[in-house]
Amino acid sequence: MSLGPVMVDLEGTELAPAERELLAHPQVGGVILFSRNYASPEQVAALTAQIHGLRHPRLLVAVDQEGGRVQRFRDGFTRLPPVGQLGAVHDRDPDRARYLARVTGWLMAAELRAVGVDLSFAPVLDLDRELCPVIGDRAFHGDPQVVAELATAYQGGMQAAGMQATGKHFPGHGGVTVDSHLDLPVDQRELADLELEDLMPFERLVHRGLAGVMAAHVVYPRVDPQPAGFSRYWLQTVLRERLGFQGAVFSDDLSMGAALGRGSAPDRARAALEAGCDMVLVCNAPREAARVVEALAGYDDPASHARLARLHGRPMAARADLQGSRRWRDAVAMVHGYDDAPLLDMDLE
Repeated sequence: MSLGPVMVDLEGTELAPAERELLAHPQVGGVILFSRNYASPEQVAALTAQIHGLRHPRLLVAVDQEGGRVQRFRDGFTRLPPVGQLGAVHDRDPDRARYLARVTGWLMAAELRAVGVDLSFAPVLDLDRELCPVIGDRAFHGDPQVVAELATAYQGGMQAAGMQATGKHFPGHGGVTVDSHLDLPVDQRELADLELEDLMPFERLVHRGLAGVMAAHVVYPRVDPQPAGFSRYWLQTVLRERLGFQGAVFSDDLSMGAALGRGSAPDRARAALEAGCDMVLVCNAPREAARVVEALAGYDDPASHARLARLHGRPMAARADLQGSRRWRDAVAMVHGYDDAPLLDMDLE
């Protein structure tokens, strides 16, 4: 059985019988976890082991563990600062900021890999233009060059910990004021402006082996009338052909307000897949997720299977071994002291 094109969520901290049945469906390819699915590191490790044990190849297990406002697992995990703090460090000391970005990416990914999570949807590659409240300090900086530098280092740290990176939200969510969780944002800029600024971090990371991209629920009417996650122009012409991206493309959650104008949940899923997404997310709507899975019966894309399979996390140290290591202790000290902690020598190759 191959990985299907749908990523779904769960209601609680254990798998319910109906959820086991859903995850066995061939059109499901992954599970995204939220705070409601987390009670402790031991519990979530058992949950990911159950999910991985259901199928072969195993389903992808994902989470949003960016730090700051968006960190689903907290108690028992290192509290990660928002990456915007790394941008502030960069304004004073670029070398220090790049090193800390690599350490932070490693720590985030190592802690997740130790409990069986395959990927965090990170790093955020949007620019903080001080316009979009849903982005803000989730972005590294407002300067695309700085974002590219810090995100490249962060990605390197993730990869050293056995996790591939997923850049979001392509081609850039920082130029709008509307929250896409609630409504469809519109960015009136020309393609040339986006290429000079917002696309730069994506292009830089693509050239450094970026394995995943999440598309934005934003429409850029001067470029294409469709929102980016439903646009063949953005996902095929720009991302794959111009930028040379060869990894997996994820939709953002199809249950968000910005996506609802695309018809029924199955219609939204088909439109995103036809545009070029390899996997679509359907969250916080279990009945719609089941409808999407059934509606896509027979859907098959071997190229997508191969791209998604690259996102399985590499085997890493168990949690007790990780937390007993000097590398982990040094990383925690540096992440908790961006401004003043000594930079300890860590081998993150």
